Amino acid sequence: MTTTNAATTIAGLARAGGVGVETVRYYQRRGLLETPERGEGSGLSGGVRRYGDEAVRRLRFIRSAQAAGFTLEQIGELLALDAGEDRVRARELARERITDLDRKIEELQAARAGLSRLLHTCSTNDRGPCPIIAAFET
Repeated sequence: MTTTNAATTIAGLARAGGVGVETVRYYQRRGLLETPERGEGSGLSGGVRRYGDEAVRRLRFIRSAQAAGFTLEQIGELLALDAGEDRVRARELARERITDLDRKIEELQAARAGLSRLLHTCSTNDRGPCPIIAAFET
């Protein structure tokens, strides 16, 4: 991943964070990313907004936290905690996320076990309706 040297456009920020421009704008509307002032310029649209390395770091943080399963609300709280260094709350959020992940893992393991049973049943008998398809029809 590349970082910016000094300042980049919204397209450069999006590219550096591995997202689309509209995602950056969405994060800005949600208050997760700052919207810099437009620089000096001429024309109807004025100058171009420039984003620095901190915006890239923050965008990558958001994407990494999402990959870990945190909601945007939780990510906003984590970003605020980062500024205040509230490690107790950060640990609470991490524990909550781990509990959610454990629950999801149990659900996925149960689904896998059920599908494995259906596959075994389907493999042992070639007559009648397919148990895999029949299970999803009910």
